[in-house]
Amino acid sequence: MIWVIKCGTFLKFGELLKDIIPDNPTVVDYEVVHTFPGIGELHLLLNAREVAKDDESENLILLSVEDITEQVKAREKRREIQEKHTKELEEKIEERTVELKNAVEDLQELNEELVETNKELEAFTYISSHDLQEPLRKIQTFAGLVLEKENKNLSDKGKTYFTVMRSAAKRMQKLIDDLLTFSRLNTSERTFETIDLGTIVEEVLANFNDVIKEKDANIELQEMCEADVIVFQFRQLMHNLISNALKFSKPGEPPHIKIKSSIVDGSELKEKGLSPDQNYCHVSVSDNGIGLDEKFEEKIFEVFQKLHSKDEYPGTGIGLATVKKIVNHHDGEIFVDSALNKGTTFDIYLPAETQKSTEK
Repeated sequence: MIWVIKCGTFLKFGELLKDIIPDNPTVVDYEVVHTFPGIGELHLLLNAREVAKDDESENLILLSVEDITEQVKAREKRREIQEKHTKELEEKIEERTVELKNAVEDLQELNEELVETNKELEAFTYISSHDLQEPLRKIQTFAGLVLEKENKNLSDKGKTYFTVMRSAAKRMQKLIDDLLTFSRLNTSERTFETIDLGTIVEEVLANFNDVIKEKDANIELQEMCEADVIVFQFRQLMHNLISNALKFSKPGEPPHIKIKSSIVDGSELKEKGLSPDQNYCHVSVSDNGIGLDEKFEEKIFEVFQKLHSKDEYPGTGIGLATVKKIVNHHDGEIFVDSALNKGTTFDIYLPAETQKSTEK
């Protein structure tokens, strides 16, 4: 233990020790603060013990004095620095607390705005589903009737104009359909279900029977696995990928499309973003089509990104953006491997099992 006292004079040490020694034969680290003329205040550390004499006369006191002034000053300096840092930290914590409080308030305000925006989006979806598509259907219908019923009364330019008008209305309707599909992905209920993916792919392929026959396409459906998926979204994903594979085939060459899936161990995969502790359902869709330049492999997943003109390959530029969003909803990853005139392969990795049951 360290005792600290203020001494009026250094000469009182003897008297002090005489008072202490009887009860404390040994004094350890007794700290004394004393101001010496011409020197100033010093911090001294005393250690003493009583020494008995052989002749049984009055015992002696063995005393050591150590100047610890600099150590004390350094200790006080460290304490001052610590107190300063503590105060600064408290101020920063208080400042950060205010910032977080403001951020929470901003987020609450933003959330309210998003809720309102979502309501407006739902209203737009309704309008797009009914009010916008109905006049487009009428344009297509009546343009077709004019071309059919009034064909002999139209000039060649007139026939061209009506054909272009009908095609434009059809493209517009397809664009609205794709936009609605894309927007509904965020608002629709997400229920995960364990299902054989092959069943979904077969349903999708059935919808393309006419195109497959027309293009004499070879569809190679290999072994498929089970996985936890949002069924209607995965169906849309496969629809878009198969549609692309059929659409972007080489002129004069029958499309050859391979579809397969299997469960793989994440620890054996090196693809970015995949966890080594997770099993994945690896879905692969490859074709022998026109392919694309490597520099576009990320760009193609953006909304309205088209690498070809509508005359070469009609489309809205939303299909692959929809695929990407669906993969994200499954906490998965999608990669594309392609080269010009050598075909394209889409590799999709979805968690084979999920703890999710229903999300919104």
